[in-house]
Amino acid sequence: MPAASGVLVDLHLHTTISDGRLTPSELVDRVWVAGVRVMAVTDHDTTLATSDVRALAVERGIQAISGIEITAVEDGRDVHVLGYFIDEDDSSLARFLVQQRLQRLDRVTAIAERLASLGMPVDVEPLLLEARLNVGRSIGRPQIARAMILAGHAATMSDVFDRWLGQGRPGFVPREGPSCETVIAAIHSAGGLASLAHPGKTAIDSRIPALCAAGLDAIEVHHSDHDQALVEHYARMAREAGVLSTGGSDF
Repeated sequence: MPAASGVLVDLHLHTTISDGRLTPSELVDRVWVAGVRVMAVTDHDTTLATSDVRALAVERGIQAISGIEITAVEDGRDVHVLGYFIDEDDSSLARFLVQQRLQRLDRVTAIAERLASLGMPVDVEPLLLEARLNVGRSIGRPQIARAMILAGHAATMSDVFDRWLGQGRPGFVPREGPSCETVIAAIHSAGGLASLAHPGKTAIDSRIPALCAAGLDAIEVHHSDHDQALVEHYARMAREAGVLSTGGSDF
């Protein structure tokens, strides 16, 4: 998203440390070519790529903000909260994220068992082993979706989520995890600012006032899944709540 100064900013990016398709080095290169000059890698429930991205970005003349995307759970479904300017070395945050990633492993196993019962077996052991061997690596449904495609059970990522892994689909397994308020507090304890990610996807507008009262600092107004009507809607909500607006591609 363009900032007021004309600088191109993207505050929602992922690497292969979670569910992105590019390594930290490849991502910084892509960001540079795209003309983005302020970036934040917000991998899911991990800060493992943060220091590498920062060092690589400095070489390119890009400002890299420390970031993360932490998963909360509301009524059995995922709600993502972005954290910015966090201290990735904060010990309490590190312990919190270890638990988050362990719950991800449990969920991947449960989803694989569910898919097998539906006649669509996928081998998730390599994913689980990689996550266990590489401390800080975070895995989830996108990696399972890619495994399903490789196994010939689906053609595209959107096909997988629309038919099998999305909310309410046969292969969906609800996550257990912290509330949004708990996640906001964890981000604040690490010195960060908390922004509600892509609210147009999670559709929890009724909860936004309470989350703002609990300390939510911003709403992700600009997102690749938000059309202009949603951008205007969430920009208005942010103004009325007196919180900041953030934005990013979720690439």
